[in-house]
Amino acid sequence: MEIGVGLPSTVRGASGPALLAWARTAEQAGFSSLATLGRLVYDSYDGLVALSAAAAVTSRVRLATAILLSPLHGNGAVLAKQAASLDRLSGGRLVLGLAAGSRPDDFTAADVPMKGRGAFLERQVAELRAIWGGARRGFAGAVGPSPVQSGGPSIMLGGHSPRAIERAARLADSWISGGGGVEMFAGGAAAFRAAWAAAERVTPPRVVSLTYFALGPHAADLADRYLSEYYGFAPPYAQLVLRGAAVGEAKLKETLARLEAAGCDEVLLAPCGDGLDQLKELQDVVFG
Repeated sequence: MEIGVGLPSTVRGASGPALLAWARTAEQAGFSSLATLGRLVYDSYDGLVALSAAAAVTSRVRLATAILLSPLHGNGAVLAKQAASLDRLSGGRLVLGLAAGSRPDDFTAADVPMKGRGAFLERQVAELRAIWGGARRGFAGAVGPSPVQSGGPSIMLGGHSPRAIERAARLADSWISGGGGVEMFAGGAAAFRAAWAAAERVTPPRVVSLTYFALGPHAADLADRYLSEYYGFAPPYAQLVLRGAAVGEAKLKETLARLEAAGCDEVLLAPCGDGLDQLKELQDVVFG
């Protein structure tokens, strides 16, 4: 199982230098990916912009949106260009994780209707792949730039509803579970593998888990404060995520072992704080 780490791009007050130091340290430590969460109405950095900054100070680590709320990026051609630009500038390291979204305030702020967002996401995926494949869109030809990766960046879709899982199995290269814990991951992964087989996909299915972590003497307070605020729009779900978070060294080790046993291909460990001590303690636990 590969182990990636999130950038603290949704931690209130995280500075640009802190994000860059986090990216450099994570790559040097050997984490497989750097990931960003997606949200509009929150004091956070845009995921693609944060990953672009990380790309400039790294050379190996994958860069993943986990996830980007693509219906809020209503223009598929612009999103295709942004993603292809990051893929090109990073040397082909982008994994474009997308989901339909669930928070009404994000859609209201973007002046985008929530109704029909799943079907809209499907049309976006088709448009992204057509543009990355070089489809002509005007007098000058294709939108461009050509991505480094043949066919464009790998697409990872999220969501736990039956329709979201069927969509991911049919259209994506991988599926990512939300931060609800190992049981949530295991149930969703089993459904995704079944849907993948039903779609007669020939390559092995790839399943990813987003898991929150907090370490150190104040880990419990750090996780409670961050997750209660970030998921404050849905308190019951905030408590579910908090129960599933890897808080403390023992819980982290147990969570990683259980995810690996459940067949997780990669876990993306999202931080509850922006202090570099969190990343360094994580490095000690993961890599010894």
